[in-house]
Amino acid sequence: MEPRLQKALGQHHLVDARLCRPLVAFLRPAGERVLEIGPGGGVLTRELAAAGARVWGWELDAAWAFALRTAWSSAGSPATTGGRPPARATGPELPPPALVVGDALAIPWQRLPAPTLAAGNLPYGIATALIARVLRHPERVPRAAFLVQQEVADRLVAGPGGRDYGALSVLVAARAEVRLLGRVRAGSFRPPPKVDGAFVGFVPRPPPLPAAAMAGFEATVRAAFAQRRKTLRNALGAAWGRPAAEEALARAGIPPGARAEELSVSDFVRLTRAQDGTLRSAQR
Repeated sequence: MEPRLQKALGQHHLVDARLCRPLVAFLRPAGERVLEIGPGGGVLTRELAAAGARVWGWELDAAWAFALRTAWSSAGSPATTGGRPPARATGPELPPPALVVGDALAIPWQRLPAPTLAAGNLPYGIATALIARVLRHPERVPRAAFLVQQEVADRLVAGPGGRDYGALSVLVAARAEVRLLGRVRAGSFRPPPKVDGAFVGFVPRPPPLPAAAMAGFEATVRAAFAQRRKTLRNALGAAWGRPAAEEALARAGIPPGARAEELSVSDFVRLTRAQDGTLRSAQR
């Protein structure tokens, strides 16, 4: 018998392995190490292993980790797919995943062997926080792909001027190439969540500013979008003071009447540098 799915942990397991194929195709995991977050019943785990990956599962729920390890040793057990035959057999020809029981938000990404790919059906409550952690280590994680809430996916891939474009869009685009891989209906999960999901792929890259300056970049982006209906003169003025905001915008060549959703990553980089120059001038 399978363990209970715990609502408090955001557990919504996929029931059809075929839905995972866009994620697997994006990762190209053959011969690669893949850290899978929240393997649960192993639907994605089997697809990754069948594609030639060496899977390392990081599972918060010890009961599901034990169930997955047990099910893998009895090839093709219906218990591994919610009572349905597995899409691909889990026999001796597929190496079992290494499993760690622990909180995904505590993964030491900076100490992972390079390269390590990352994948998973993320609990919606921690998705953005976990993605932010992954993208800070492009030297360790060259590719990642996750299943997230559709609304979050739309924000992750949004470009300037779009309805869903916001601080999350800019902060992620500054650290990765982002791609929408496919949508998943709520009915494809057990139990069904209240919203649809979507697969999103990431190719992490070095940030556009030195590490010491990225905190300022992130603060600038958040300040600009904190009052997104206001002009940048007013939104940034609330954080920096209006004279400093006007001077930084002039230095960056950005009209003070523009709004945050009109700016690209490169615009925010210029604005961050300009604001730093404004602060230095004020300190002299």
